[in-house]
Amino acid sequence: MTEPLSFVHPTPESPWGTYLMQVDRVAPYLGHLSRWIDTLKRPKRALIVDIPVELDDGTIAHYEGYRVQHNLSRGPGKGGVRYHPDVTLEEVMALSAWMSIKNAAVNLPYGGAKGGIRIDPKKHSIKELERITRRYTSEIGIIIGPQQDIPAPDVNTNAQIMAWMMDTYSMNTGATATGVVTGKPIHLGGSLGRVKATGRGVFVTGREAARRINLDLQGARVAVQGFGNVGSAAAELFGQAGAKIVAAQDHTGTIYNANGFDLSELMPHVKATGGVGGFKGAEVMGNEEFWDVDCEILIPAALEGQITADRARRVKAKMVLEGANGPTVPSADDILADRGILVVPDVICNAGGVTVSYFEWVQDFSSFFWTEDEINVRLDKIMVGALKRIWEVADQHHITLRTATFTVSCERILQARVERGLYP
Repeated sequence: MTEPLSFVHPTPESPWGTYLMQVDRVAPYLGHLSRWIDTLKRPKRALIVDIPVELDDGTIAHYEGYRVQHNLSRGPGKGGVRYHPDVTLEEVMALSAWMSIKNAAVNLPYGGAKGGIRIDPKKHSIKELERITRRYTSEIGIIIGPQQDIPAPDVNTNAQIMAWMMDTYSMNTGATATGVVTGKPIHLGGSLGRVKATGRGVFVTGREAARRINLDLQGARVAVQGFGNVGSAAAELFGQAGAKIVAAQDHTGTIYNANGFDLSELMPHVKATGGVGGFKGAEVMGNEEFWDVDCEILIPAALEGQITADRARRVKAKMVLEGANGPTVPSADDILADRGILVVPDVICNAGGVTVSYFEWVQDFSSFFWTEDEINVRLDKIMVGALKRIWEVADQHHITLRTATFTVSCERILQARVERGLYP
């Protein structure tokens, strides 16, 4: 057993602490591979960069940025970049580790990576964000690349941010490199279906899980926390399947309608105002009341650590679909399991985004692009197959879907580590 990382002191319910507990739970099911388990507890590489920029008013500001590559045994690093005032090295480490698990869960030829800048993008102009993005890309350029580490959008980043990243990397290397990032604008090598891919993956895994537990989606009540790309896309697809979206929460507030929202009115409202708050087709709820809503399906699609032990005791859903990364702390996980509430974990539930990012990367290399129907069919097939394998392992060992997903993924990662061997 090696010493813990000296620069991080996680608590049991911090992001990195949560991840470590999840790995420990897998050890009994890894057999001869368990001797390599510390490989999963240490990121391969963590880069901290200073980002100096000139703001619009002429002042010079400095921001801290990160890029962490957790594991590269199965291929180049893959994971998003988030802009958020609460970004820390420990959070990015955990997110990169979850990307390792997620990529292996759907059997993509990637390792796990993640990046972030501690910044509130709402306080900056478009020009300032462009300068910040370009400087950050230049600073992490020493470890990213189409065959090294491929960033993508995450919280508060989008196709425009990816276009700036691609352009900066391309200018610094002297050749256009569309494959250095995914989630780009379509006309710069982006993929059709990418924007809604994560939400579509949440729906596909939710649909399959509902079949397993004999839950009819027709008339099923759904509560969604986070109504950005992921939450709104999932809500739309569940609505099309006959479910009712009865509660929604984001940074603008919490709304409720027992009969279900009219999504044809809610979606334009969110697009126009930036959130669900103020929507006239619903009543306002207190933010904490969201966790008491009567529903069959709960979709946390915001930030990590949202379902605490206290909230887990109050959840009334039959099924939790984790659209966000790490939304459920380990103690809450145990409570939900004890209460018989099925949790489809983030590392498979929201893997639709990285799967279509993989499709984009493949299309960029071949310069041959697929239709959206082709992409959705391929995505559906991969997600259904991955969940089927995970459920088999869960049934075999009588463990939760989360532990089963980690078991499948850790086996794949550590087998690659064994076969590659140690250098030198």
